[in-house]
Amino acid sequence: MTTTDFLHRPGGRVALRSSGAGPLVVAVPGMGDLTGSYRDLAGPVVEAGYRLVLADLRGHGASDTTFREHGDEATAGDLVALLESAGEPGVLVGNSMSASAAVLAAARRPDLVAGLVLICPFLRPTGPRWADPLLRTAFRVLLARPWGARAWTAFYARLNRGRTAPWLPAHLGELRASFRDPARLGQFRRLAVSLDHSVVPPVLPGVSAPALLVVGELDPDYPDPAAELSWMARQLPSETFLVPDAGHYPHAQRADLVAPRVVEFLHRVHPVAGTPVAGTPAAGTATAGSPDATPVGSTGA
Repeated sequence: MTTTDFLHRPGGRVALRSSGAGPLVVAVPGMGDLTGSYRDLAGPVVEAGYRLVLADLRGHGASDTTFREHGDEATAGDLVALLESAGEPGVLVGNSMSASAAVLAAARRPDLVAGLVLICPFLRPTGPRWADPLLRTAFRVLLARPWGARAWTAFYARLNRGRTAPWLPAHLGELRASFRDPARLGQFRRLAVSLDHSVVPPVLPGVSAPALLVVGELDPDYPDPAAELSWMARQLPSETFLVPDAGHYPHAQRADLVAPRVVEFLHRVHPVAGTPVAGTPAAGTATAGSPDATPVGSTGA
C-alpha cells in the first residue's frame, strides 16, 4: 500500500510517497526527473523489508511550484527535515544532483544518515569554471517555452546511453506532460540555472556514513566515468559499482544489476531485524556483484 503525504518547507510543500514497513530508505530523483525513475528499484527495496519514501524535488512531480530556492543546499535541507520528521535514521538514495544533496545532508546530520546510495553523483564540478555561465545560458534556452518540455525529454533520452529501460518511452511521456505545465517548467528552469556543485567538495571529509557509489560506464556527464568513480572512492568511506552498458540512470537502465546490489548494501548498513548481515567487503578489494566493480581505495587515471 502506498500513501501520499507532504513535507512542509519554507516556500511550499515537498510531495512524499511511502510504501512498505521497516527501516527507513529515502529516494530522490535527479533534476528534471520524477520518482517513477525508481520504479524498478522500489519493489526490491520494499520486498527486502524496508519502508521506502520517494520524495519529489521542489517544483517537480506533485511538489508545490511556489519555491524560490532550489539546488543542492535546498534539497539537502529538505532531506534533513524529512529525516527529522520521521524521527529515525535512514539511508538516502539520490541520483545526479540529488545525490550531491544527500552528501550535504550526511555531513550536516551524521546522526540521521545511516548510509548513502549515490547514483551518478556530482561530488565536484565536472567542467572548467569558465564553462558555468555557458551552461546556465544553455539551460535558459533549452528550458524556455514553448519548446522546453520537448527539448528536455530529448536531452534526457540521450543521457540514457547504453541499454534502456523498457518503460523509457512511457517515462519520457510523463516528463513531457509534467513540464508542459508552465509553473513546473519554470521551477525546473530556476533549478537548472542555479545549480552549483562547488558546495560539495568542502564537506566530503566530514562525511562518515558508508556509501555505495554507482556510476554508469557510459555516463556522458563525466569526461571519464571510471576515473571519476575512482576519485569519488578516495573521498568517501565507500564501495563502488561501475555499471556496464548504462549511462546517467543505471538504476533504471540496469535494474537487474543495480537493485540486488543496493539491497545487499542496505542489509549491511541499515539491517532489517532478523535478517542475516553479510560481511563488509575489505578495503582494496572488488565488492561482490559485477566484475566491473571498482576496488575501494583504488587510484584513478
